[in-house]
This record gives sequence, structure tokens and C-alpha cells, in this order.
Amino acid sequence: MPGTSSPRFLTQREHAITAAAADRLIPPIDGHPGGAALGVADYIDGLLGAFTFDPPRIWAGGPFSGRAGGDASFEQFFELSRLEELAWRTRIEGSLGMPEREFNGPVRGWQQWYREGLGALGDDFDAVDADEQDRRLDADPAFKKLFYEQACEGAYGAPEYGGNRDLAGWHAIQFPGDVQPRGYTDDEVSQP
Repeated sequence: MPGTSSPRFLTQREHAITAAAADRLIPPIDGHPGGAALGVADYIDGLLGAFTFDPPRIWAGGPFSGRAGGDASFEQFFELSRLEELAWRTRIEGSLGMPEREFNGPVRGWQQWYREGLGALGDDFDAVDADEQDRRLDADPAFKKLFYEQACEGAYGAPEYGGNRDLAGWHAIQFPGDVQPRGYTDDEVSQP
């Protein structure tokens, strides 16, 4: 899914705003590529549109990615149980007035959070200066917190989820990535 040209949930405009906001939260400075280059917008779009895939893109397969040997199986996402699907649909889509999703009351899903949050950032978000972008992001601390958490997931998580493009997030933080089945050598474990 890296480099998605056609968003699954976000509109093209929302995708552009998400990429610009990702660069404010994870900026491209001091050799770090930044949130946009790392594919944070693709990750968030894939998360919000997880149920447009079959199976849903919730849990990557395994046990190995193939990057350090073994059969590459991370891209083969697992099927969800009925309860897992209910929980994830509620988290992503919200309760939508469905009794089976409102056993603990109404739930505002991430899709609604992003539609409203990106809308509040403004259609011109990617064209305004950095100070104005920061002002707009700071206007809704709850959305900024959710966005930042998911931007970090997209920047530094397994690339099979749509972010961490070309493993650049791992390289930026000097994380070797998944190393199974090879594992770590004794020297790698004992070095500071």
C-alpha cells in the first residue's frame, strides 16, 4: 500500500492536508525525512479505510516480514473474529447508532474525528505558513493528540501498514527494524 495514489477513505484534498499536518508534527529537519515523506497520510488513510480491504488491514500476518530471512508473510493480513471486527469497526467507524456498537454508549469513530479535524484545519492548510498551521493544529488538542499518536505509528511502524516508506522512519531513528528469524547477535545485544 505504500505510495497510495488513490486514497481509501480520505479525499485527495484531505490526504494532502494530512500529509502537510504530518510534517508539522514530525518535521523534516536534521536529516529526518518528516511525516509526509514517511507516508503518514497513507498510513492514516489505510487505517481509516481498513474495512475496504478483505481481510481488513488491522493485523499484519507473520511471523516474518522477509526482510531478515524467512517467508515474507506480514502482507497477508489476518481475518478478524466477529468480536474483533465489532470492536475495530466501532473504534474506526463509530457506533453509528447501532445498538451492538453502543453497549457502552455512543462512540465517535476515528473517521468522524478526521473528517471534522481535517475540515477544521482548513482546505488551505498546506498553503499557509508554519505558524498558522501550528495555530490551527493547537485549536483542537484532542484531535492533535490522536493525529500525533497515529502519525508516529505511521512513521515508525511496520511498512506493511502503509507508512514508514522505504523503511526511512526506522533509518531516521537508527532502529534496525524487524530482524526475525535472524534475531540479534550477542554483540548487538551487548552494545550500548
